[in-house]
Amino acid sequence: MRKSVIIHNYKKIILVSVFISLSVMGENTDSILTQNLYSHVQFLSNTPGYRNHLNIHSLNIAAGYIDSVLSMFSHRVEIQSFTVDSLSYQNIICSFGPEAGERIIVGAHYDVCYFQSGADDNASGVAGLLELARLLSENTTELECRIDLVAYSLEEPPNFKRESMGSYVHAKSLYDSKVDIKLMISLDMIGYFNENPNTQHFPIGLMKLFYPDKANFIAVISNYQNYFSGVKVKRLLSNNSSIKVCQFSGPSILEGIDFSDHLNFWKFGYDAVFISDTAFYRNQNYHKKTDTIETLNFELLSELVKGIHLTIKQL
Repeated sequence: MRKSVIIHNYKKIILVSVFISLSVMGENTDSILTQNLYSHVQFLSNTPGYRNHLNIHSLNIAAGYIDSVLSMFSHRVEIQSFTVDSLSYQNIICSFGPEAGERIIVGAHYDVCYFQSGADDNASGVAGLLELARLLSENTTELECRIDLVAYSLEEPPNFKRESMGSYVHAKSLYDSKVDIKLMISLDMIGYFNENPNTQHFPIGLMKLFYPDKANFIAVISNYQNYFSGVKVKRLLSNNSSIKVCQFSGPSILEGIDFSDHLNFWKFGYDAVFISDTAFYRNQNYHKKTDTIETLNFELLSELVKGIHLTIKQL
């Protein structure tokens, strides 16, 4: 893998704005995290045009921004380029910890579904990924296994569930290289919360008896095969964060269970879980132009990212 020339051309321009957004913060570490998350979502949501599979220019600006931020915190940043219909797309991979041995993969897609800014879906997940890089860079000596943070292209339709997905390309490359993966965690739509009653919906009505009716929690989701991984992540995340965490495992045919990049790791036999605010089961802005930055709760998103940071170090 090598750096994309297109991404490199944007890097010098973007790096200045990134540095400013990461530097002009308050003294409190929580406020720094919250403001950084806001800045990342704001930048990604305001890329020219829409960062969908048709708009290579917008995707490259987003990719250049992600590359620039990650490169501030690790010298081990690589671009995995792949071609779909004669067009070039990029996954950005940032590594921490030992080179060899087991890996933990944390991934988030940076493309959107057609014509929307995609603040929750999925600038929120990418923002979390970028802040995880900053937090991990503060003490890499305590990492027992390699952690790869990966920003994926082409998660959304029309590539969803096709081999053209960036996460499929990545998962297949790991499988072909016989890389030992301890766990993959997909971050997709992690910033929308609502404290009002009856704002949380479910794929099965009976679930209302066991889960909150307020959309004020984060979900750790898996298929039955990854039930124990889901339970472990839920336990660690609950212990490491004040945010309310719920865990759910079900059959892959249940709508939403496999609605992100973790599905491609399941295809290759890797353990993987999905961390989400449950998307369309609560967020009525799903795949709409109303999915904007004003709808997100950055205090809860900040609390979640802190918890994920500690969780992946303890897996």
